[in-house]
This record gives sequence, C-alpha cells and structure tokens, in this order.
Amino acid sequence: MGRYLLGVDAGSTVTKAVLFDETGGQIGQAARRVPHSYPRPHHVERDQDELWEVTCSVIREVVATTGVRAGDIAGVAVTSHGDGIYLVDERGRPTRPGILSLDTRAAELVADWERTGRSDTALPLSGQKPWPGSPVSVLAWLLRNEPDVVARTAYALPGKDVVKQRLTGVFSTDPTESSLSFTNVYSQEYDRETLRVFGVEELFRLLPEVIPSGEVAGEVTVAAAERCGLRPGTPVASGAHDVDCGAIGMGTVLPGQLAIIAGTFSINEVISDAARVDERWNARNFVVPGQWMNMSLSPSSAANLEWFATRLAAHDVRAGGATGRPFGFVEEDLRAIESSPSDLVYLPFLYGSPYPVDASAAFVGLRGWHERGHMLRAVMEGVVFNHRHHVDALRDGFDVTDIRLTGGAANSTRWVQMFADALAAPVGVSTVREAGALGSAMLAGIAVGVYADLPDATAATGAEPVICEPEPGGVARQEENYRRYRRVVERMTAVWAEFEETR
Repeated sequence: MGRYLLGVDAGSTVTKAVLFDETGGQIGQAARRVPHSYPRPHHVERDQDELWEVTCSVIREVVATTGVRAGDIAGVAVTSHGDGIYLVDERGRPTRPGILSLDTRAAELVADWERTGRSDTALPLSGQKPWPGSPVSVLAWLLRNEPDVVARTAYALPGKDVVKQRLTGVFSTDPTESSLSFTNVYSQEYDRETLRVFGVEELFRLLPEVIPSGEVAGEVTVAAAERCGLRPGTPVASGAHDVDCGAIGMGTVLPGQLAIIAGTFSINEVISDAARVDERWNARNFVVPGQWMNMSLSPSSAANLEWFATRLAAHDVRAGGATGRPFGFVEEDLRAIESSPSDLVYLPFLYGSPYPVDASAAFVGLRGWHERGHMLRAVMEGVVFNHRHHVDALRDGFDVTDIRLTGGAANSTRWVQMFADALAAPVGVSTVREAGALGSAMLAGIAVGVYADLPDATAATGAEPVICEPEPGGVARQEENYRRYRRVVERMTAVWAEFEETR
C-alpha cells in the first residue's frame, strides 16, 4: 500500500487535485477552472466531458510535479459542489450538460410548490424544503420541459459521482449526496414518498446505489488510469458532498461543532446526533450513520468582495491583479477610514438571499463623503451579518460548542475579527487551505485502512485552529450595526415584494 492520498475537489468554478501524506500534510496541488455556460437566462450549465478532461489534467499534473509514483497513492476520493444534477445514460455518456446549483430555471416551479403547500409537506419527510438548485427541483423542471432527455437517461448523479463513475465505471453515490432531495430524514434512506409529494415518483429509477462515504466504491479502470496518470486498480472511495468534506478537513466532526465556510455561499453547519427539522436549515445525512449535518445557507458570502474588487475597484481578481495581490488594496483602504465612523449598510444579496422574496444587493445610507474604505467595511460587515442570520438559527436549534471558519474571509485577520465580534464568541480559523480536498482524502484513507475511522483520521491529520477572541468594544459595535442591518432588511422586504409583483 502506498503512503499518499489524493483528494479531488470539483468545485463550481475550479477543480483541484491535492496530494496529501498520511499526516494531512499537503504534498502538491494542481487546479484549473471549468467554464460555465449560460444558454438562456437563469440557466447555468457545464460540459460533462470538459469536466472530465480538466479532472484528468489536474490529476496528471499533481502526480507529475510532486514526483510521487502513481503506485504510492493508496486511495482517491472525489468531492464536488452540491445540488444541481448531471444526467447520463447506461454507458455513462451525458444525455445533456450538467446543471449547477447556481441554476435558477426551476424558480417558478419551486414558488408554485410553496404556494400549494407541497414544500411544507416535504419538510417533515425530507428535512428540508426544495430550492431552485435542489436536485428534485431541477429534475421536475426537466421532466416537464425536456421529457425526451429524461427518457434516455439512466442515472441522475451529483457532480462528484459523475467524475467517480468515469474513474471507476461504477454508478453510485454516498449518503450525504443522496440526502440532497431524495431520502427520509429519519431513516436516512431513499424514500419514494418524497418524490410523490412533487408528482415525480417516476424519477426514482434514476437514483444510483448508495455506498457509505468511507468505503471503496470502485477501482481506477485501465482506461481512466491512462488518462489521469494513476495506477489501474487504485481504490476510489465513495466520498461526500463538499460541505461535509470541508467540515471534516477543518476538524469539525463532533456534534455541536459549528463550521462556517465563507466563500461563494454562506455555509453554516452543525452536526447532530438526532434529526431536528426546521425550515431555517436543511437536515441532511452526515458521513457517519445516525448523524446529521444541519446546514443553514444562502449564496451571499465572500463572493461579494470579489464583485466589489472587480466592478467597483477595477481589480482583476482572476488574473491576480497588477501586483499579484488582487485584494491588497483592502487593508490599505480600511486603515485609511479606521477612525471614521459610518452607519453605511450593505445588503450582500448579489446572487440570492435566505429570504422568501427576491432580495437584491444594495448600499443603504451612502453619502458623498464616504470613501471606498467605508464601502469595503460595509461589504465585509454585510457578509458577516448574513452569516450571523444563519448561525443564530443553528444556535437556536442546537447546542453549539465551538465555531470554526474557513473560506475566503478567513484570509483576512480583520474580517475574522468581525466574525468573532458579531457572533460574540471565539472563532477558530482553520490552518488547512484546502479543507474540502483534505476531507475527501481522509475518507479515502478510511476506505483503504490508512485510518480506522473518522476520529482516527482527524487525530492523525488535525491541526489546531488559530483562535480569534471577540473584543468587548467590537462586540458592542457589531451588535448595534447588526440591529441596524436587520431593520434595513425588514423594511426592504416590502420593496422587494413590490418589485416581484411588477415583473
């Protein structure tokens, strides 16, 4: 058996292959962007063949650049963005492009389910209400609008499982992904009744076999090995949804530990030993049977800063900026206005919100005397406050013992301090840069016997987080600012609803 573990993280924008040793030390990494296509408004798709080509290229690159022999890689696991759906035929060939979780074509369908009470009926069954990017929402839309595609489809797979199938030839998923739409929240197994609520029971035939996350789902085929530079027969673990892998990589694997991932989505999640259903969070399967990952989330997090830097500050964040530090201006701008008070409020809803209306982003209270730094501070606070909205819900439902943070916001000490002050609690910053890939590699290690179980894997790879303590003055200031933010949201709700009516 080899000494290395390979984690592949096929995110919604970038696909990464990261090689780790048994202690969780990162040996090497390769990454490439996978373009989206927008064939129609609200449609966000991805070419499945291109996803596979990019995956092969990053695996080949990381193996070649590290000098690690393919035979020394003990196991592989894939994780990817959750929700959305990828359709394939019985040979694994795409029957249409993949649909990402950013896709909102099913919004009207979901709104109809909400109006007719179907979403309320589904909540106690599946532990969650559907949203436009949910697999069941997308599949129902396809059944209505592309029935010929559905008819020639054999499997509806999550993103990671499309890649895994091409590696192994096996059609399967894992418990975390199966619970995105199709399982009973209490049994944690597939449930026809959930599909029957939405009138799409016939789609049950598309659901793949469920294999536990920390078990071997298949082996790298000869054909895949030739494309990826791996050894034929290398074990491939079943793997898990990326938010679960991110939590595992951060070391948040015990009930009560709360993980915050501040990236494109505002992801806030806590593990529990019992199912608790509430419309404020999704109660989904964790990788450990009999445990649940309770997620309160919205597409409203650190991507707001990227938007600000690109659109309002003229920095090319994708190219790295002129200095190679695309966000280097942030600290300078914030320092310049540090002693300048401001009641400027930013609503971080560029791509969506946690509210039932079609909320949009806005600066409220903007004046001619405001500098760019004031706007930056408001953007960062708005992101923190949206996370607090979700964290408060989880704190209301679960006994939260400690909080850990990763994602883009964790790269700024000032932003981390805002989180600690706004949550009035210590925040541990994960020192793992590729938490999702590490969590995936840890599941591969469990599958091939490098680790006995998840606690063993965590003990072997864990790095202590850097703790940021809340500051009394900052807590009081952020509490006042959060109350102002909440008042603005409450008053804007009627405006957003009026805009919906006039469209």
